[in-house]
Amino acid sequence: MTTERHTYRVIVRGTWDGLTEQARARLVAEAADHGLTSMRFTEEGSLSYEPVPLKHFSMRYVVVSDAADGEEMAGALAEDRAESALRALGLGFTGLRSTVTDLDTMKINRKGASRR
Repeated sequence: MTTERHTYRVIVRGTWDGLTEQARARLVAEAADHGLTSMRFTEEGSLSYEPVPLKHFSMRYVVVSDAADGEEMAGALAEDRAESALRALGLGFTGLRSTVTDLDTMKINRKGASRR
């Protein structure tokens, strides 16, 4: 028996916390690489934030997991990935929370000839 898998898009949001001056300077210097144009959903996650004020950030993930585990598990997996990535970069954060969209159950409104 095969388990049904769903693809989720997860946005993990958080607040920078306890950043060292070195980390703060690095984030400001790299801000151009983490602006609106960097917002992509990937398995490894893409980080985006505004340098002024350097307060909040978001990370976008694609998570593929068992449909039976649902959106809650997809959010937990993405938050775990975000924690690991931010810690590996030596960046302090707090208050992670996620918004999950199940791409396999999302309704698509099509416009065009079919609506008569």
